[in-house]
Amino acid sequence: MKRILLTVLALGSLIFANAQSEYYDKTAAHKYNLRPIYTAVPSLQIAPDARAGGMGDIGASSAPDLNSQYWNPAKFPQMQSNGGIAFSYTPWLKNLVSDINLFYLTGFWQFAPKQALSASLKYFSLGEVQFRNNDSDPGVNVKPNEFSVDLAYSRLLSECWSAAVALRYIRSDLGGGVSNELYAGNAVAADIAVYYLQPLRCGAGSDLALGIDISNIGSKISFDDGNTKDFLPTNFRLGLAFGYKFDDYNKLTIMGETNKLLVPCQYEKDGTLMDDKKYSDISPISGIFKSFSDAPDGFKEELKEFMWSLGLEYSYQDQFFARCGYFHESQDKGNRKYFTFGAGFKLNIFELQAAYVIAQGNNNPLDKTLRFTLGFDMAGLKTMVSNKRAQN
Repeated sequence: MKRILLTVLALGSLIFANAQSEYYDKTAAHKYNLRPIYTAVPSLQIAPDARAGGMGDIGASSAPDLNSQYWNPAKFPQMQSNGGIAFSYTPWLKNLVSDINLFYLTGFWQFAPKQALSASLKYFSLGEVQFRNNDSDPGVNVKPNEFSVDLAYSRLLSECWSAAVALRYIRSDLGGGVSNELYAGNAVAADIAVYYLQPLRCGAGSDLALGIDISNIGSKISFDDGNTKDFLPTNFRLGLAFGYKFDDYNKLTIMGETNKLLVPCQYEKDGTLMDDKKYSDISPISGIFKSFSDAPDGFKEELKEFMWSLGLEYSYQDQFFARCGYFHESQDKGNRKYFTFGAGFKLNIFELQAAYVIAQGNNNPLDKTLRFTLGFDMAGLKTMVSNKRAQN
């Protein structure tokens, strides 16, 4: 009972489907249209920062920024600054509960020409939950949580191309440290990313960018002492961005992005739910390849597993920003559909970003989600301190 309750809690916080009558009823052995891709540690899929959150959750091909670690760490060698840190906060599903929160801390350092190191810490709190074995049990309060920490190395390969690799440690404690039936899960994973940024002649400062990021390639994770193992949300992300600079002050960037979970479908070709043991025995690497050809309805359903986003970013003097975007997921795969809006400003050493979600559909728990990001340019801060010391 404890395992069921906490698993539902973790998955329920991230399943945003509005499918009202289309689902798979295993008890009735009846087929419907909803066949989402299930993964463990779903918090790894939550966009952590406000800039990308204001553009429909786009970040693989957008201009390099302090939060590139999550979206595409290959962007760091092409940053104008040589160091910085950022902190992001998201009160998650605040329309339903008040104590589920996402915290994200990230930073980078260009330690040598054309090379950079970057890291991040992501912490997802599922709030406080009371656990009881029966109605007469007074229960115990637990605080389920998930977190990940990673380190990436990136390098400029040519004038336009850069690449990166990242290593990540992941821990998911859905039992809050007190459950005897639900163990804390641990896993390791890696990311591979490339980024291409080409200046264009159609206006000084205009550019074309391409970004590819494959994240969370790694081991499986177990919550029952290794008896069964679940897939991490291995994800493929591809983005394209075109930025046009009208003059010395105004620039507009148009972005498009698609991403797909590289995780096998948990349904047989006839649409029946696969046996848990059989599904658990699929290796992570085999799962990546199977994810492109295992949908029960064939190629048509495989296309539905691709999520896509469109985004716009307007900047004035590279200091003031306005953003909007749209995110789309097939109704049969989760039905997340929402518009996003964002704004921000950046000074020499300081930046503040905010984003807001307007979800489609009635009673969508994503509606009115807010994100905030605070960033600091450490190189600029160091220069300012040195200048003040020189003046004194």
